Amino acid sequence: MAKWGEGDPRWIVEERPDATNVNNWHWTEKNACSWSTEKLKDLLMGMQIESEVAIVTLTEMDKCEGEAVVNNRKGKLIFFYEWDITMSWKGRLTNGTVECIEGKMNIPNLSEENDVKEIEVNFTTKEKSVDGDILKSFLHAEGPGKVKEKLSCYISSLKEEFSKGMILPKKDGPVNNESQISNLSSGFNKKMQMNSVNKLEDSNEKQKKTDTTTLNSSHNFQCTGAELFRALTDIQMVTAFTNGPVKIEPKKNGKFELFGGNVHGEFVELVEHKKIVQKWRSKLWPANHYSTVTMTIDQQQDHTNLRLTQSGVPQSEADGTLENWDRFYWEPIKRTFGWGTFFM
Repeated sequence: MAKWGEGDPRWIVEERPDATNVNNWHWTEKNACSWSTEKLKDLLMGMQIESEVAIVTLTEMDKCEGEAVVNNRKGKLIFFYEWDITMSWKGRLTNGTVECIEGKMNIPNLSEENDVKEIEVNFTTKEKSVDGDILKSFLHAEGPGKVKEKLSCYISSLKEEFSKGMILPKKDGPVNNESQISNLSSGFNKKMQMNSVNKLEDSNEKQKKTDTTTLNSSHNFQCTGAELFRALTDIQMVTAFTNGPVKIEPKKNGKFELFGGNVHGEFVELVEHKKIVQKWRSKLWPANHYSTVTMTIDQQQDHTNLRLTQSGVPQSEADGTLENWDRFYWEPIKRTFGWGTFFM
């Protein structure tokens, strides 16, 4: 047996005032399910989304399913949380004809795997009406940002408030929990940059010569050609499916900027409801290098087909660019506006 004070330092009881979990070496876990449910209720219930156009209030939490735990391993905090939330809302247009419109809000993917920007916030109306459609468009444009502010508060509270006391003090002094937090989230920028960090170091060489290719894809949407055209050019609808601030001028030579500036360019040609041509680039591409994006909208009898041709894409970025069109454009458009369901 080792003499007092000469054993493995991880197990020296005298270094811990209460003689438990010496030097925070053991894995400890704290269940945050009940706390999280109450915290989310406090943050979301009663919150208002309002402007001069409309006012909407989140009234009830219909569903809050999932789990949350905080783990301490070797003095490092690790957070796991995953929630699927559905809430009821009531609202009205400032100058509308309907006194009260009701609907649901769903947050299906609040988890540590998703950055706050990636969290989905979807709104639906209980009954279809002209005022309801306008109010839903308002919510898609204004609601996600405000709801995500509340979800950010939940995440911060989980990491700073609920986790207090999990890192136990050692003889050397107090521990700053913030420096021990293992952040498992990842955002849009990280995904866009994942395959490009090393390439940026060779940007000077790329500027001299960039091998390019052309991308082609085709997608079907359960909507009219006019609706799809608006989804790609109307600032409120673009804001709704990108879940972030948007700059867009839908006219010839008009500029656009999406995803925090990661995608930007200008409109070259606009044919109402039928065609969109853009000068388009990713911020991670070689400096001043643009591609040409042509979106041809073809309305069929029971759906609308969109054909994408993108020429001038850097060869090294082709796979990632094609994947990101699906991930950040077509799938969110179908999900946000309900245009992905086809009935046989």
